[in-house]
Amino acid sequence: MSAGLFRMPLHLPAQGAAEIEATIIEWSVGEGDRFAKGQMLAQVDSAKSVFDFEAPCDGMVIRLFHLEGETVLLSDPVMEIETSDPEMKNWIPPAAASEALPLEPLASIARPAPQPNTGVVISGIGTYLPKRIVSNAELVECYPDITEQYVYQVTGIRQRHWAAHDEKPSSMAFKASLEAIRASAIGTKDIDAIILATTTPDVAMPSTACILQDRLSLGPIPAFDINAACSGWLYAVAMARGMICSGLAKHVLTVGVDMQSRLLDRDDRSAYFIFGDGAGAAIISAGTEGHRIREVIVRADPRGLHHARRENPGYFITNGQPDIDPWIRLDGPALFRLATDNFTTIIRDAVARSGWTAEQTRWVIPHQANGRILKAAAKRSGLSFDRFFLNVDHVGNTSSASIPLALVEAEKQIEADDKVILCSVGAGLTAAAVSVEW
Repeated sequence: MSAGLFRMPLHLPAQGAAEIEATIIEWSVGEGDRFAKGQMLAQVDSAKSVFDFEAPCDGMVIRLFHLEGETVLLSDPVMEIETSDPEMKNWIPPAAASEALPLEPLASIARPAPQPNTGVVISGIGTYLPKRIVSNAELVECYPDITEQYVYQVTGIRQRHWAAHDEKPSSMAFKASLEAIRASAIGTKDIDAIILATTTPDVAMPSTACILQDRLSLGPIPAFDINAACSGWLYAVAMARGMICSGLAKHVLTVGVDMQSRLLDRDDRSAYFIFGDGAGAAIISAGTEGHRIREVIVRADPRGLHHARRENPGYFITNGQPDIDPWIRLDGPALFRLATDNFTTIIRDAVARSGWTAEQTRWVIPHQANGRILKAAAKRSGLSFDRFFLNVDHVGNTSSASIPLALVEAEKQIEADDKVILCSVGAGLTAAAVSVEW
């Protein structure tokens, strides 16, 4: 932080002496935006009127603590700003904020555990894709012997999204999480835990889940990362279900995010054309209002330990040890065979454990690995390929983010009470399936 700059919270002003809360209708600024004194920061609805929340100084938005549509106590800050205005060091917050009650002891605010027979549902899904679209035509410019149509025939991919230089996995996860929270019936403060699946964390430590927890301004809840590669988000859903059924949580934010565009060796044709960047998130909740989770299967097959690998952690390449290979490496033929076997087995197991027949299973939303693998798995699983939802052609393989990204697109076609299988195979080889009654 430059000399003279400091950070501070801002509260909404009270429009009447008896007011204790107000609702944010719409933010006019976002995180990272600069603003001038007197500029409208948000439109707010109070008991007295709808008014513009104006900036008391020049500065920059560091964090927004509340979503649009959320009702906020005037004793709570709504944003954190950075400013160099010396007058703000003596800024007096609204009376409601200065008179705020002391925090309750943590033990007194623990939520009651759900009953053992409580259902578990997906209550909201959100996604984020970077703006930059990278076509096959762009990638094959360095390969005079390869055409964009050949890449599509081999992978089923025509284009993918790659992150901007200033984006991080945590920033993509944050945007997807906000969408999931908006889509659910809960407030941000109702989240009891964060489970984030990634193979490309911001840093080795702290976890990207803890970075996301800070971005969401959440209190002392569990937040941790898991690495199950492309099966990661389904592993996170399985763990969230376990936390809910054991009474540890009522609402768990599960996130899958990967940024692999910077980990691709242009000379390695087996991996260079496959991967895209993205994030997907979902709120897993106790109750019956949402998409009911029926069965969960998670497993790993060590026979595939060396078929998909990367020796260096993180989401970018460092000038590190010369004897360590920093790139993603795939053993294409061996991976194809074993991934197809595992996809087939886990789909069949998920259908059987759910008590469904192949005819009753309306949709399969698979990890968007590769068009050829999915076609082979469909043929061997006994389910018609037209029941498999694919978006791999325009997003590529987004690893742990791929199933929530596909789910949001598929929602337009899924009808109430449809029986849906979510399934994945990833490096390890990990495998997972979740059956859902929509």
